Amino acid sequence: MAQAGGVVLLAAMAAAQSKPAAPAPVAALARQVLRQLVEINTTDAMGTSQAAEAMRQRFLAAGFPAADVELLGDNPKKQNLVVRYRGTGAQKPLLLMGHLDVVEARRADWSTDPFQLVEKGGYEYGRGTQDMKDGDAIYVAALIELKQEGYRPDRDIILALTAAEEGGSDNGMEWLVRHRRNLIEAAYAVNADGGGVDAENGKPLYLAVDASEKLYADYLLRVTNRGGHSSLPVPDNAIYRLAAALQKIERYKFPFELNAVTRGYFEARSRLDAGARAADERAVAREPMDRAAAARLAADPLFNATLRTTCVATRLNAGDANNALPQNAEALVNCRILPGHSAAEVQRLLSSVIADGEVKLEYMNTDGRLAANAPTAVSPAPPALNPQLMGTLRRLADAFWPGLPVVPDMATGASDGKYTNAAGLPTYALSGVAIDENDVRAHGRDERIGIASFDTGALFGYRLIRALSGGGKQP
Repeated sequence: MAQAGGVVLLAAMAAAQSKPAAPAPVAALARQVLRQLVEINTTDAMGTSQAAEAMRQRFLAAGFPAADVELLGDNPKKQNLVVRYRGTGAQKPLLLMGHLDVVEARRADWSTDPFQLVEKGGYEYGRGTQDMKDGDAIYVAALIELKQEGYRPDRDIILALTAAEEGGSDNGMEWLVRHRRNLIEAAYAVNADGGGVDAENGKPLYLAVDASEKLYADYLLRVTNRGGHSSLPVPDNAIYRLAAALQKIERYKFPFELNAVTRGYFEARSRLDAGARAADERAVAREPMDRAAAARLAADPLFNATLRTTCVATRLNAGDANNALPQNAEALVNCRILPGHSAAEVQRLLSSVIADGEVKLEYMNTDGRLAANAPTAVSPAPPALNPQLMGTLRRLADAFWPGLPVVPDMATGASDGKYTNAAGLPTYALSGVAIDENDVRAHGRDERIGIASFDTGALFGYRLIRALSGGGKQP
């Protein structure tokens, strides 16, 4: 029966060359799941339990045993779903991971309701369509489709859909690693929250595999003083002092630095790009790095974030009344730290950059608690590239997009991979959904995903899972 399903899917791929075409069965199901997930508000205030339960019901209806579809977690509002698709055990399990929560979205900021999936101009609009309910929907649909086919993998396939990756308390993957590691133990993890097909004006450029990621860290800067009446200004103004500290951080540039993954990334980019940019990419990838070339590349925000640690002010609050001198002023500075460094190291560096004892600099935990000292743990080095995964990706990418390079990459943001990698579970972030480099709207207004791109990504995800679990000797 599994073989027949593969024939149907290959036929659907061939049909996709003509327009219009119905999506493959797995893509049609993935669209349904995406709609259901987007239309459940899973911001931090609302939690993930409703979405997790909705997916649990889908798996139960598809015939998964109740014992293999578990809701877990200490916070009733932020439950996590762990599903086990049982195989023969010939290989160690494969972990698929994704988060159900999304960042806040205000209706007034959007042209559509962010918590309704709205089709418009070949796109589906809605919060989470890029980050990352698209990946969640693809994983859910793929496992249900495989179950309907009667497919028997040679390894258990574990799916973990978790809470609070975007912030807030009770991060689900962190909880699973600490308290239920046995449920997610695997040879390696594939995370849909990263990587993907980079495209330009709809043309795929390369398939990125996030084999490394930055460390996330928030710092709160605070200034307090006596204040007073606004008719009697004094030199020591909390807002001005804080602003001066922020300007120092703005002007400071962390040094350029490469690791094995980012050096490989620039080497690969130099073969895809042309002209002066390609020459600069080659110069950066050489040892020693050409720092003048790095400075030119750093004019691009993506390259800048790939080449160095970054810190940027993201929130600001000050004063108590229009007619009073501010007694307090505070700002949140968000940092994305290169592998091999710690949040404590960056905290010390920022303090030296500010060089003002009246500005208090504290580390903010993901649950909002403040600490005088940031964690000293160094972010883990990138895991070795898994040969089974990389070989499968190259073959599969070539089947979908002939000649498309597969490029190891470092995520400039951070994902729940920071917990799994640190726990010794190698994690690779990737997706078959193509997004234009100039249309990345994750966390932004009018977040959207191309419908054709999503359908292709759903079929890619299905075939990837099948190939990695013993049922895809092709493509």
